[in-house]
Amino acid sequence: MRTSTSTLRTTLTAIALATAALAAQAADSVHIDTQRLSQDVKVLSSDEFEGRGPNTPGETKTVNYLIEQFKLAGLQPGGDLVDGKRGWTQDVPLGRFEIQGPVDVTVSEGGTTKKFTQGNEIAIRAAMTGAKAVDFKNAPLVFVGYGVTAPERKWDDFKGQDLKGKLAVVLINDPDFETGKGDFGGKAMTYYGRWTYKYEEMARRGAVGTLIVHETAPASYGWATVKNSNTNVQYDIVRKNPLESHAPVEAWIQHDVAVDLFKHAGLDFDKLKKQAQTRAFKPVELKGVTMSAHYGVDAKVITSKNVLAIRPGSAHPDQVVIYSGHWDHLGVGEPDAKGDKIYNGAIDNGTGIAALLELGRAFAKAPAPKRSVVFLAVTAEEKGLLGSEYYANNPVYPLAKTVGVINMDALSPYGPARDFSISGSAKLDLLDELVAKAKQGGLRFSPDPKPEAGHFFRSDHFSFAKHGVPAVSFESGQDWVQGGVAAGKANEEQYVNNAYHQPADEWSASWPFTGMAHDLGILYALGRDLADSSVWPNWAKDSEFRAARDATAAERK
Repeated sequence: MRTSTSTLRTTLTAIALATAALAAQAADSVHIDTQRLSQDVKVLSSDEFEGRGPNTPGETKTVNYLIEQFKLAGLQPGGDLVDGKRGWTQDVPLGRFEIQGPVDVTVSEGGTTKKFTQGNEIAIRAAMTGAKAVDFKNAPLVFVGYGVTAPERKWDDFKGQDLKGKLAVVLINDPDFETGKGDFGGKAMTYYGRWTYKYEEMARRGAVGTLIVHETAPASYGWATVKNSNTNVQYDIVRKNPLESHAPVEAWIQHDVAVDLFKHAGLDFDKLKKQAQTRAFKPVELKGVTMSAHYGVDAKVITSKNVLAIRPGSAHPDQVVIYSGHWDHLGVGEPDAKGDKIYNGAIDNGTGIAALLELGRAFAKAPAPKRSVVFLAVTAEEKGLLGSEYYANNPVYPLAKTVGVINMDALSPYGPARDFSISGSAKLDLLDELVAKAKQGGLRFSPDPKPEAGHFFRSDHFSFAKHGVPAVSFESGQDWVQGGVAAGKANEEQYVNNAYHQPADEWSASWPFTGMAHDLGILYALGRDLADSSVWPNWAKDSEFRAARDATAAERK
């Protein structure tokens, strides 16, 4: 009996070792095809797809293309249940808001009246309150510094200021952005520095609206990006009480325009900006300066789609590893200097979706993982991470049993780099595992080179992080094998200035995709290890997301 048991154990051990070796071999020998990556980006960012705007013919083409490619790969549908069977999509109901007719905005300054032009002096988003029009006259302007209330930092920019019936003028980023030191993490942006927080806080305080002063460095992008992102159709998840999240006016104004407004109120913008970087700052009214506005808003509810494919797990199919990326871009909008109106979104995020498809093909060809692997292409990221937020609030697969999320957004289509990064500076086990896997692949980890840009809050992994799911958003490295850091940074700067959220973000036949192919081999190996293991990564003990993850620990036993 002992001999039989010993023999059985030996046999089982041999089988286990063989299975592990097979899985390791699959990870090591994964083939990422650069030509397929290029072709997917070329198709998805072609003019035919009209910039992949949600609720447009471009969405229909995109969703159909993704489903077709996932089917060809041999993956199974992983979306909503339809008649007891999984479909390929998850319905995402969204509020759709579009300004109708002319935008009439005037500013009164000591008896004189100026007219602001939409997209020039000001960039106003369509109101997401459900109202059919925005109409107010002579609303006072109040400067509220960085617009932050942070009790845990003993910081309050409002000091009891009543904003009802008023417009709040606010600075972008955190109070310590310029000095690089202080209560908000130095150069690294906190959520208080994000424009979404500014809008939310003013809505909570009952303001007529928010005017964010644009400055390129603290915003991390130029006016063209602000204009293109805010003057087109806006979307939001459907909310029971939208006024709790959105004031009627959500807008940006040009820096020089703001300086002029302060001057007419007898105020020194730069002096007040420095005061706003201190805890002692108090709100200041721009006396003698008021704003009036009138424009119509078309508000309706539409249904967009997340697309999901799955490679079912062989042992623990209810436990899932998710690869994600957003399929949407800005659609058709204001023409650029060349008259091009299609915002093709080749890099942002044709590259991430091409990566998702190629990883799906790799997993479909390899032996089945123990845990399921889900490939999630989300909608409406460009409208505020809405597709991923909807999924995180209405998960197809329980978040408690979601091992981790590996997000891909705006990857480099160029040659290989010696390093990689992630969006933001979060600390979590998933990053440690990625760093170790990348080291095996010859890549070193470089911390987010621009933590002040708040990238952690600008990609879809954030929607999962808020619910405690370990999540990272992979970023291509800047230390290029050909040209080093200088070449990588120069390329990044050129892209941000000339193509990001502009019609110029178009596919190029010169892109080799060799760097992305190498990086995807590492991301495949990371996901494969997670899918074949029994580990549950977590956030660092001092992370703000740790408590939410720990609260679901019992569901993972």
